Amino acid sequence: MKGAMPHRPAAFDRRTLLTGAAGAGGMFLLGVPGCRGLERPLPPRRKPRDPDSKLRIGVVGVGGRGGANLRAVRGERIAALCDVDARRLEKAARAFPKARRFADYRRMLAEVPLDAVDVSTPDHLHEPVALAALWKGLDVYLEKPLAHAPAEARRLRLLAERTGAVTQMGIQIHAGENYRRTVEWVRSGVIGPITEVHVFCDKSWTGHGRRLVRRPRPPWLEWDLWLGPARARPYVEGLHPANWRRYWDFGTGTLGDMGCHYLDLAHWALDLGVPKRIEAEGPDPEEGAAPPWLHARWGHAARSGAPGVSVHWYDGGKRPEALARIGMDSWRNGVLFLGQEGWILADYGRRLLGPKARFRNWKPPEPSIPPSIGHHREWIAACKARTRTTCDFSYSAPLSETVLLATVAYRLGRALDYDPIRGTVLGGPEAAALCDPPHRPGF
Repeated sequence: MKGAMPHRPAAFDRRTLLTGAAGAGGMFLLGVPGCRGLERPLPPRRKPRDPDSKLRIGVVGVGGRGGANLRAVRGERIAALCDVDARRLEKAARAFPKARRFADYRRMLAEVPLDAVDVSTPDHLHEPVALAALWKGLDVYLEKPLAHAPAEARRLRLLAERTGAVTQMGIQIHAGENYRRTVEWVRSGVIGPITEVHVFCDKSWTGHGRRLVRRPRPPWLEWDLWLGPARARPYVEGLHPANWRRYWDFGTGTLGDMGCHYLDLAHWALDLGVPKRIEAEGPDPEEGAAPPWLHARWGHAARSGAPGVSVHWYDGGKRPEALARIGMDSWRNGVLFLGQEGWILADYGRRLLGPKARFRNWKPPEPSIPPSIGHHREWIAACKARTRTTCDFSYSAPLSETVLLATVAYRLGRALDYDPIRGTVLGGPEAAALCDPPHRPGF
């Protein structure tokens, strides 16, 4: 961890969300670059509906993860399909021939009456698509991480709250039984007060040492729409369909890809919010490219009788030393809770309590967190009943904000002190630009 801390606060000032007039006729202010704010009326709130009725859903991104999400909501009325890749769009349309087809999500939202959208785009398009849908009064399912930058996640949360939208972030493992039982173990207090959590993942999405080659644009790809809010540039081979994760202009590296999945368990079990202190280290940066490994640390303040918690993240082959100390160095991915009386180690499908000798006669608490009906089904049911989901933006935005702040700390090469209430970071204009990058006009 290197670099001295600067002393000037830099607020997230691009399109800052502010509340407007009170009451049913209230307005909402959405500040934009170059002006103090645009006043817009909030869309009318949706009312509960027959649970047997069909939602009109528009799906943005229909290949890869988007294809899986499309299949998960196929029981509803798929009214529109949107993808910049004509090959993927044609394939999806064969399964949903009545759905209208679009390359541009803005046209889809303007032309098709919808109730909800399911969004599975590259990270840099998450906020533009979701914000546009929220302004239309639509419910939103959005893949992780919620946004491309910390301030974007915060804006999505604020607008979702004020529109009353039903939202869900795509961290499907949250619906699994193992996470539920692990949360109950942690909350039982069996290992005493927890002051350290180590989260590790052996994946590596890096752009280091890779060359992006300029080529003629393939006829099936709407390149300018794929770029969306990113700066305009000629087509290069090696980004679409999946390798955009390796580059900061479009993705958020391994931490952005996997952090919300594994850190979810720590945030859920310990009721963590956005941290006050963020540090990250990795190899020397390469221009625009995510690193092959990263070690991040978040300092969470004490809350409601619980001590402060230091949460660590390791990826790309880096691992916590504590795994070897407890004899669990064979685990490649997981979350390790260290308490004063012992430890709990879990991944997607396993959980262990140790030291084994100390807890030989311990009986787990009776299950208290009810089983999930399914991550997508939960969102669909909530859209109809106007209830909340388990990973709505009020929960998933702070989780995403936490993850994304560590990518900023690494790119700056220094630690960040952060005000989680106001959403301000010490770091001057460079930190502010990374926390809230400018968007191209029209996005």
